[in-house]
Amino acid sequence: MEKSMSFYGYSLIMTFFMLFLGARSQLTPNFYERTCPKLLSIVRNEVQKAFNKEIRMAASLLWLHFHDCFVNGCDGSLLLDVDDGEKFSLSNLNSEDLKFAVESECPDVISCADILAIAARDSVVITGGPAWTVLLGRRDGFVSIDKKATDDALPSAFDTLYNITFKFKKVGLDVTDVVSLSGSHTIGLARCAAFSNRLFNFENTGLPDRTLDRNMLSQLQGLCGNIGSYYSGYSADPNLGNATTFLDRDSTKVFDNHYFQNLLNRKALLSSDQVLLSSYETKRLVQDYSSSKDRFFEDFAESMVKMGNVSPLTGSRGEIRKNCRRVN
Repeated sequence: MEKSMSFYGYSLIMTFFMLFLGARSQLTPNFYERTCPKLLSIVRNEVQKAFNKEIRMAASLLWLHFHDCFVNGCDGSLLLDVDDGEKFSLSNLNSEDLKFAVESECPDVISCADILAIAARDSVVITGGPAWTVLLGRRDGFVSIDKKATDDALPSAFDTLYNITFKFKKVGLDVTDVVSLSGSHTIGLARCAAFSNRLFNFENTGLPDRTLDRNMLSQLQGLCGNIGSYYSGYSADPNLGNATTFLDRDSTKVFDNHYFQNLLNRKALLSSDQVLLSSYETKRLVQDYSSSKDRFFEDFAESMVKMGNVSPLTGSRGEIRKNCRRVN
């Protein structure tokens, strides 16, 4: 009896393990090789056209995939037109042009979630960053969670390192992923509202953040005006919070490791970036990446593949949306 129970338990474990491997193995680099052989070139061309029109699109498409995976798994759910849904969370843009171009060539075959994953990779490559093999086969989800839950799931510009790390761990990512993926801030812009906390009343001290380079502080205060008074409840122009500047003000359009050099030189724009120096483990990674672009590129590519595997819908789960904005 004891032997049979042991065998039964072993069989259950092996069955679960094989089912788990089977689910993971459904994501493959050649998933659309027969059904849409031109997929990768179509997406690359559309990303390049978008970037040529607006350089900010590279960062937007990269962060779109990031936000999709963190909130509800990599299922394209943030693109759904749902009142107060993920799509209306900060920084989420739609990718209708990409979907339209793909549908014109391969109708009803490619998921919105997979298009986001490919576009994220191409956005990095177009701006000079590393390439990686995108695993494909995701299907689209039916549900877009509300804006508050979305914002709670995503690391914010004001989070502590503990909170950022906790949110990464919740989706199966580790400290190396925290630091390497933070390196995506080597491209893109941020609004004054995202970093004004460092300029006027940092941590309710009534003073600016002393870890911020003095020259940079002066420049940013000039850019953002008296937004600090506005957020303290005094009369001021609310549009001040919408002024933008590059996250990497010295290397604005290139995906490189300059972001990490900024951290060490007290030139990080967001407090959530600067906090990467607050622990031994994360600071060591920052130092490694600042001195070796190759090491950063290698880890970043690996982390993007890991992130793209966060709770994907595969097989018979989910659907292939005709329109990314609504379920079929």
